Amino acid sequence: MTASTPDLATRLGQLLIVGFRGARPEECATIRRDVHEHGVGGVVLFDQEMAQPELGKRNVESPEQLRELVEFLQGSAAQPLLVSIDQEGGVVNRLKRDYGFPASVSHEELGRRDDLDETRRSAAAMAETLTSLGINLNLAPVVDLDANPDNPIIKGKRRSFSADPEAVVRHASAFVEGHRERGVLTCLKHFPGHGSAAGDTHLGLVDVTETWDERELFPFQRLVEAGLCDMVMSAHVFHAGLDADRPATLSRAVITGILREKIGFDGVVASDDLEMKAIASHYGLETAVPEAIEAGIDVLCFGNNLSHDPDIAPRVIDILMRAVESGRIPESRIDESFERVVALKRRARLEI
Repeated sequence: MTASTPDLATRLGQLLIVGFRGARPEECATIRRDVHEHGVGGVVLFDQEMAQPELGKRNVESPEQLRELVEFLQGSAAQPLLVSIDQEGGVVNRLKRDYGFPASVSHEELGRRDDLDETRRSAAAMAETLTSLGINLNLAPVVDLDANPDNPIIKGKRRSFSADPEAVVRHASAFVEGHRERGVLTCLKHFPGHGSAAGDTHLGLVDVTETWDERELFPFQRLVEAGLCDMVMSAHVFHAGLDADRPATLSRAVITGILREKIGFDGVVASDDLEMKAIASHYGLETAVPEAIEAGIDVLCFGNNLSHDPDIAPRVIDILMRAVESGRIPESRIDESFERVVALKRRARLEI
């Protein structure tokens, strides 16, 4: 840390990616406060309201509107923002044709065609759209294996390239390369693997003790070794053999022991949405937030869409501030994550 290092509260704000309501600047007073006053480091964009579907659209109406919104947010932020979106293609697609965006192809379809040049072209076209909007982080690709035909959230939404780990690596590599050609960061998800699960962590705790296989680590290992990993997102799955007490997102054995130490990844690790019921129904914020940091998570994601709390950012910053002040979390641990976030932003040509 140097004399120019932001204060602790601002460094903590940089460890958050937060969703928000509003499609136009005049609707975005709360998120403007968060990025300007609380130093929140990133935002995540959604097209639809989930907690209150009757509200309709959330952040996305058209290319022109979204470009204006992102410019407003960057202009309001105390530090340049990671502007993120789940733009996998196919079903998980926030930029739909109905809003004036190009069509997209699912991971499953790209894997079925098994043409790496096409996967790379598809990803590059997607990244071209993102960069034209000012979006610098795509929360994709999914590198979960197509391991369970009854999986509702991976197989059920056609989000896996293949059941074959080698094929997943090939297509995920092409997907990442297509984004890098356009200067867009990517995020591998969901560590240590969600493809074998029989449930959906959006809805509750998912136990993969009997279904998970170590092969599910293979795509993460290979992509990290190849230098094709900007960020990893955790899964909220529980595996008693990996950690008898906590799901992966809150597990030091999984995040630090396997991802950091065994696989050797030293970049940014983000949580999946901490408002998913796998976490929210079993752990309060006061428990989940510090435990995620202790596990080795760098960036805490709150989509603020499964439920909505306009003060989620200052609440989380306050929880972390108290954890540091009490001595539970060393300030040096916060600095580790802050420096990883700074390094990631520099890769996106964002300077703090």
